[in-house]
Amino acid sequence: MSSTPRDGPVKRSVRIAGHATSVSLEPAFWEELRRIAADEGVSLASLVSDIDADRTGNLSSALRLFVLERLKAERAT
Repeated sequence: MSSTPRDGPVKRSVRIAGHATSVSLEPAFWEELRRIAADEGVSLASLVSDIDADRTGNLSSALRLFVLERLKAERAT
């Protein structure tokens, strides 16, 4: 992640189930989500939609937790 910990959230518009919604995440999380999407061969919107379908809390938190869990899993291998 090339962003610094002090970089504040960046609001982006994403489409989920055909509807635009705004999501605020720190740049480091956006970078990791793009990397994960590329690794999986899917678009960022598709990855976010998949995470959204499985979430129970708010979307920003679900995305951060997804990135954290993915990084932990990658470190364990």
